[in-house]
Amino acid sequence: WIEVKNKVHMLLAGDKSLPQMAQIMDKLNRLSIEMKKAGYSPNTDYVLQDVEEQEKEHILCGHSEKLAVVFGILNTSPGWPLRVTKNLRICGDCHAVIKCISRFERREIFVRDTNRYHHFKDGDCSCGDYW
Repeated sequence: WIEVKNKVHMLLAGDKSLPQMAQIMDKLNRLSIEMKKAGYSPNTDYVLQDVEEQEKEHILCGHSEKLAVVFGILNTSPGWPLRVTKNLRICGDCHAVIKCISRFERREIFVRDTNRYHHFKDGDCSCGDYW
């Protein structure tokens, strides 16, 4: 879930029904290119399905917290902090991606998962990468 302009939006992993999904995926793909240039590589160990490696990368792009963060970027003013709540523990790949996004987009991003609060800022997380 992410609150934007006093309205809570729920994004589900792999859900394509959101009207802005094409914009979200486009922005996520552009960020992915920037992140890969900076040394990020997707950690497909977090995909539990038995599929090809390329499909695993595609599945990682559909994780709900990534979608919520990008939705927030597209629908708030630059520099505005983002607050995401999720009902599961954040996976390691999403943690790494949100750290990168906080640096690239110059955003503070707060993610509350089932275990703790994560405060991402300038490419770092308050949990010290202990999640």
